[in-house]
Amino acid sequence: MRARLALLVAAVSVLIVIAFLVPLALLLRTAAEDRVTVRATADAQSLAPVVGTADAETIRLTVEQLAAESGRPVSVFLPDGTVLGSLTQATPAVQLAGRGQSLTVQSADGREVVIAVQGRPDGTAVIRTVVPYAEMTTGVGRAWLVLALLGVLLVMIGLAVADRLARTLTRPIGELSAVSHRLANAELDARVVPAGPAELREVGGALNHLAGRIQELLVQEREQVADLSHRLRTPLTALRLEAESLRDPQDAARITEAVDGLERAVTGLIRQARWRTPADGAVVTDAVATVADRVAFWSVLAEDTGRSVDLDLAPGPLPVGVPADELAAAVDALLGNVFAHTPDGTPFAVRLAPAGDQVVLTVADEGPGMPADSVRRGTSQAGSTGLGLDIAGRAAQASGGRLELAARPGGGAEVMLRLGPPRP
Repeated sequence: MRARLALLVAAVSVLIVIAFLVPLALLLRTAAEDRVTVRATADAQSLAPVVGTADAETIRLTVEQLAAESGRPVSVFLPDGTVLGSLTQATPAVQLAGRGQSLTVQSADGREVVIAVQGRPDGTAVIRTVVPYAEMTTGVGRAWLVLALLGVLLVMIGLAVADRLARTLTRPIGELSAVSHRLANAELDARVVPAGPAELREVGGALNHLAGRIQELLVQEREQVADLSHRLRTPLTALRLEAESLRDPQDAARITEAVDGLERAVTGLIRQARWRTPADGAVVTDAVATVADRVAFWSVLAEDTGRSVDLDLAPGPLPVGVPADELAAAVDALLGNVFAHTPDGTPFAVRLAPAGDQVVLTVADEGPGMPADSVRRGTSQAGSTGLGLDIAGRAAQASGGRLELAARPGGGAEVMLRLGPPRP
């Protein structure tokens, strides 16, 4: 915007300067020519009394003196054809002046001034002088240079004023853009200090109001999610009591452990929904320990459903930039899909290995498989919520990685979760 305003002001300034200085330059040249012509005419007329009354020798001496003082050629044509001063042929202007008419005409040498002198006994004499073109333009080039410098100075002043005015517009617009980017990056406490013209101040106030309203809506949404999650604690408590009443100690311990894990997940959901603040320092999680823990949890259900588990974990630790609870939720989502969408007895494999600066978690099964584009957030062709893969994908993206779906050549599905390293 600053460049365009500067270009506009420069164009307007140049047009104004041209419209003002070009006629002024022409006027200066015309005035210089007229000034020299008037001076030459006055010099020639000063000879008229001498030419009209004196003898030829006196006229000659006076003409030579005037020519030496003025630096211009001066000639006097007497009625008898005698030429005194600068010897030259009688021009048409001299011949016309011999009839009693004084005039000024343009010639090849410059501007020719002829004065008719009447009153001599022998007839009309003519005084002739020529103003060279060089004399008529003396000082004009210097004046034009001064005008050109003045025009450049005016354009530069106009550009400086335009740039200062443009900054009063672009600075508030830049602040609006910076605050909007901060809001897009979830910095909901970012606000604009209204400045600039009234229209920009109004836009800044509207942006501040919008940011405040978004913050209020997000707080309400988080409170609703937290309230909904909190309601789950009542059935969880009842489920814990039921688990403790089981006669088989192993079953009671297993179900109680599952209830504890579910309660921790609900508690984490409440905390994340209500106090969503950036974590202090870098997030570091040992992927080997977390994946091993979740596979051990699901192995009990795999044994009950007749599934074989092929677990291949690289030697740890393998640090990743994902919080432990989010990584555990992602692993649960991937393994839960295997149990939910493949028949009982379908084997599956879990592999965890480093790949460059990333860690790749692969969950593969020998079930019917699924198209890579068949699952979207909130929808699923298998009757589920369609959120499992999205949870895993967002966990990977938060660390700078991604989730990949592929069909195995021998049948089945393969999900790869690429996890990025911890970031400072």
